[in-house]
Amino acid sequence: MKLQPDRIDTLSVTGYGPGWIGVSGEKVVRSVVISSLGEQFEWDCVNFSELNPSHFARLADLSVELVIFGSGKQLRFIQPAWQTPLMERGVGMETMDTFAACRTFNILAGEGRKVAAALIIEA
Repeated sequence: MKLQPDRIDTLSVTGYGPGWIGVSGEKVVRSVVISSLGEQFEWDCVNFSELNPSHFARLADLSVELVIFGSGKQLRFIQPAWQTPLMERGVGMETMDTFAACRTFNILAGEGRKVAAALIIEA
């Protein structure tokens, strides 16, 4: 599916399909974190089972108010304790499958919200 935002002045998801997403026109095939503040970095996990608390502690260092966690092809939830670093900084987290997370990120970033998306991209 190809997504076309009306106008977003920050990173946005411009398309997605099995095993990839487009970030501002660039095809990304590995798990990634993007933020409406312009940050983008590889998220060191290939699938949900590789996640650990350090993945979410790193997200707490972003200057955002909300993290959207894209858990891969299906909706899966992390252990609640892994969210502690985010909660301690007042950062909310929502979990959804990766494609839903892409759409939600675009909506919130387009509204000017300080949001990040942590997206698992499974092959």
